[in-house]
Amino acid sequence: MYRLFALLCLLAAPLSAQDRAGDFDYYVMSLSWSANWCALEGDDRNSPQCDPDANFGWILHGLWPQYERGYPANCNTAIRPPTRSDTSAMADIMGTSGLAWHQWRKHGVCSGLSSDDYYALSRQAYGKITRPEVFRELARQVTLPALLVEDAFIAENPELEANQITITCKSGYIQEARICLTRDLKFRDCGRDVVRDCTMTNAQFDPMR
Repeated sequence: MYRLFALLCLLAAPLSAQDRAGDFDYYVMSLSWSANWCALEGDDRNSPQCDPDANFGWILHGLWPQYERGYPANCNTAIRPPTRSDTSAMADIMGTSGLAWHQWRKHGVCSGLSSDDYYALSRQAYGKITRPEVFRELARQVTLPALLVEDAFIAENPELEANQITITCKSGYIQEARICLTRDLKFRDCGRDVVRDCTMTNAQFDPMR
């Protein structure tokens, strides 16, 4: 009976063969406000990203290959993984080399790019977005509507439209700004499963440390 149950579970599981490197429709670039991540997780991990002199604002959480519905992850690839030097070089915009490594292993391997090219494209995508300076001017924790964060990004990026960005929340905090991009990094509409805006009107937002 156990063997039969295990076989049925195996047959019911989604086939990983659909997650082929280079086979995707667009990118989601995720930006995380560092101080909020530190309050939620990073401080408990003693992450160097949360050091008082780190001075991070919006960091690049990742550049994620995306299907029109769903996303590939952990694709099989014969491409050489990044070196420690490669991941360390991304820490200036990703907070830590550990995050750069994790993003390559889960998402970068599905891009069809070498690790060097994936990181270079990630940096290019990050540089494409003007990140609102107003949040760097906060002197204390505030509560604000999630929509205000979206509006701030749109105001600083006139080509960006409301259906091309979504703001997420976690445990009462503003978590991420997720921006949808074509494979050549032009703004595009997000898929229906990505557009799930946080509707909080009193989300917490911490100042830079």
